[in-house]
Amino acid sequence: MTTATMPVLLREPADEYHAKAGEYLTSHLLADFRRCPLLYHRKRRGLVPMGEDCPAFLVGSAAHTVILEGDEAFRRRFAVGGPVNPKTGLPYGAGTKARTEWEEAHGKEVLTEEQFAVVTSMAASVRLHTEARQLLSAGEPEGVVRSEYCGLPCQIRMDWFEPHIGIVDLKTCDDLAWFEGDARRYGYAYQAAFYRAVLAQVTGIYVPFHLIAVEKKEPFRCGVWRLSQEVLAMAQKENEAAMDRLKACLENDAWPTGYEEPRLFDFL
Repeated sequence: MTTATMPVLLREPADEYHAKAGEYLTSHLLADFRRCPLLYHRKRRGLVPMGEDCPAFLVGSAAHTVILEGDEAFRRRFAVGGPVNPKTGLPYGAGTKARTEWEEAHGKEVLTEEQFAVVTSMAASVRLHTEARQLLSAGEPEGVVRSEYCGLPCQIRMDWFEPHIGIVDLKTCDDLAWFEGDARRYGYAYQAAFYRAVLAQVTGIYVPFHLIAVEKKEPFRCGVWRLSQEVLAMAQKENEAAMDRLKACLENDAWPTGYEEPRLFDFL
């Protein structure tokens, strides 16, 4: 197989990248469009929040930083712990004045000691997994690529890229036994196909795509999957069909829900 050359990858903070979603199509926005064109339209207009903000997302973000960028990058972005209530001997809860002031003083996202222990266990599991460690042994994390694809300006932010290995995406999950079901539910193949296709606009090569998944709870198992060429080709075809529909919606300024017509319920 012909090997991709290393493209010029842009490096920028995640919030800066996501702020440009109003200018560029992303895999997540395309997934919203496939699900419901109206949802896509409302997100692009800023009427629906783009991102997530919950404890699970914080743990996943911290794990990504440690595993892909290292401990130093983690310390620059995150703090661990918080002020302790002298009356109870326990940390002040989220939203309390003492904790809010402590977080503002540190100017970082804050994990509890328990969350940090989970992140540490996840990182150790990935490092101990032979195949995962090999995939991440060389390459560059969080590289951004922007290009026109199917007549639309698009952007991707790859968890990991190495020309010989391809793209590696790190996922967190509750139970590795159900990860393949999660992958179908969340459309990971469509995301992978979009990333490969946008990258190919720059390199001229469709590279392999791997998934590393690690559990967020005991026993913190780690696994590796390679997406087949057949699955990626089918997902790319569906992505490109959706992008054609998106261009028609943009031209006509018409944003259906996908449920305008009656449907037949013919199963038990």
